[in-house]
Parts: sequence; C-alpha cells; structure tokens
Amino acid sequence: MKLDRRLLLRGAVAGGGLAALQGLMPAWAQTGSPGLRSDLPTLTGPNIDLTIGQTPFTVNGRTATATTINGVLPAPVLRLREGQNVRLAVTNTLDEDTSIHWHGFLLPFQMDGVPGISFPGIKPRETFVYEFPIRQSGTFWYHSHSGLQEALGHYGPIVIDPAGADPVAYDREHVLVLSDWSFMHPHEILDKLKKSPGYFNRQRTTLAGLFSGEDRMSLEERRMWGQMRMDPRDILDVNGTTYTYLINGHGPQENWTGLFRPGERVRLRIINASAMSIFNVRIPGLPMTVVQADGENVRPVETDEFQISVAETYDVIVRPTEDRAYTIVSEAIDRSGMGRATLAPRLGMTAEVPPLREVPNLTMKDMGMGDMGGMGG
Repeated sequence: MKLDRRLLLRGAVAGGGLAALQGLMPAWAQTGSPGLRSDLPTLTGPNIDLTIGQTPFTVNGRTATATTINGVLPAPVLRLREGQNVRLAVTNTLDEDTSIHWHGFLLPFQMDGVPGISFPGIKPRETFVYEFPIRQSGTFWYHSHSGLQEALGHYGPIVIDPAGADPVAYDREHVLVLSDWSFMHPHEILDKLKKSPGYFNRQRTTLAGLFSGEDRMSLEERRMWGQMRMDPRDILDVNGTTYTYLINGHGPQENWTGLFRPGERVRLRIINASAMSIFNVRIPGLPMTVVQADGENVRPVETDEFQISVAETYDVIVRPTEDRAYTIVSEAIDRSGMGRATLAPRLGMTAEVPPLREVPNLTMKDMGMGDMGGMGG
C-alpha cells in the first residue's frame, strides 16, 4: 500500500494530529524547524589547542553521548594557510587512548596520527603535540584513528587557503560536513554485522516482489544472485535503518541553513565524514560546478548530482540568482534515508524536500562480473 504524504499531512492537520503523525515519519520527511543557522566554530593561527572528550549530543529530540573535539560535533573548522607552520596541542580527557589523523596531509610520518604505525597514540589525561609545515591547499578533514571513535563524532573539517591567489573565484563559502549518527553504539553495530552481515538491510528483494514486478528483476537474475548467496539490495552495510544522516551535525528536521545573496558565487566545501555511508548529493533546481576533489583543483565540470564516498571531499560552485530557497540533499545510495539542509537568502525560508528515490538493484556488472556465461547450471 502506497501512502500519499500530502494527503496524510492534510488529514492529520484537520484532525489536530500532525505531531503524532510526524513521529511515524522518517526524519527527512518531517516538517522540522523553519531554519537553523549554526556556523561551525573556526580555529586558526600557528598554535591551536584541541581537547577530546565526551559531550551530550541531541538530534531529532533524542540525546546521547558523543566523542567530540572542543565540545562540538563536528569539530571546529581548522583554517590554515599554505606555507605556514602549525602546532596543535591535543589533550585527551577520555578514559581510553585517542588520536587525530590529518586526512590527506603531506607531513612527516610521525605526525600522521595512526596509533601503532606512526605514533603510540594519546593516553588518557595526556597531551600530544602535532607540529608540521602546511605544504598544500584545499579542503580536507581530521578524525580519530582509535577504535570506533570516529563513528561517535570525533571528526572535523580543515580548510587550507593557498599561499597566493585562489584560482577558484567565489564570493561566499560554506563548509558542509556530511556524516551519519546512530543511537546504537558502534560496538553493538559491529557485533550485529559480524553475526549477520545483512542485519541492517530492510529493503531486500522478496518472492512477492518478484511476482509483482516491484523488484524489477527477472527470474534468471534472481537465480544468479541466489547462487552467490547474495542480495542485490545489500548496498550499504549500515544504513537509514539505524542512521540519522547529518549535515554540519544537524538532522534533517533541524534544517541547517546557509545564506547567500542572489547572484553570488557560493563555494560549498563538502566533506563525507561518515563512518560508512556513501551519498548522492544534489541541489534540485541549482546546477553545481565541481572545482576541486580531495583537495586538488580540477578542470571545472558542471553537474546536477555527484556521488561522494567515505572520506572524500568535493568543492562545488553554485550561483543562485533567484530570491528563493534551495534544498541540499545528501541521499544514501541505497535510498534508506537522507541528510537535508537549505541554501536561502534569509533564515526561515525553506524549499520542497524531495522524496526518497526508488531503491536500486545491484547488477552483475556492479559486482565485477559482466559476463555471467560461466554461471549456468
């Protein structure tokens, strides 16, 4: 049975039951706040102090304990400049070892922040000083390399300005940190995956779907997947079944909003800091020009959508000319949920949030087996 969301909302409002109805909807579909602007705190200069600890974190009305840097999730933006030297004093207030890895940085190996490989790690109640020259520019990020701390919020963005003029022209910028959050502890998530790799896959193909055609697969395709004991919808190990997808630490209901003036060239520095989510990013009605990938400037390419995997960064330029809002969508590739934010000239403006798209099926080509002639019975 397919439900028309607009009809449901109209009926709920008429009956005074909108609040109750929203509790049954996925976060991305709920009305949420009219707009929340929460610019990420920024640290800059040659000497930076960072403290790793535990902090209450609330999303969609629920609160848990996150592992944070300087008490915020995501961690502060580190704004550096190519050619400078930086000294980062990191203090651990946790009851376990921790670390910070500077993802994609060119630096001395002993400053790389990987325990057991480049340094011993940072013991509880100890301070470790990272010190290195900045030899590049672009959009990067930093995160824990200890246990499963990254999944608990231990990550943040880095922007390195070039020593000279920036070859990318823009009038305004916003940093967008995409991530995933679960109220199930990551140790429990890992335990469930070890016992049942498809535990979080609630979108599996079914016999009823085969007969009705809803699964969009032939009997022969189903037979081949059955021979491999795999499911064509096992796309993400962990998905929207347990994850809330965040943008700058805010869930879809909270509607983080980045401002612009019509006609401005807006640079969006987009970082996938998730634990294990791949996103399709789009801004309906607003083309994007990709100008940088993983901190490297690229020949500009215009697109309506791009896919960003774990730990990747993309910089895009958008130029909204109308006095209206635009929805930023980061949709999980298995269509189990999405992050949502807004670009708008003023706070309080919102745009339509598109519905989740149809659940995709993997193909044999996706599995690296384009020629399946050898699988005959």
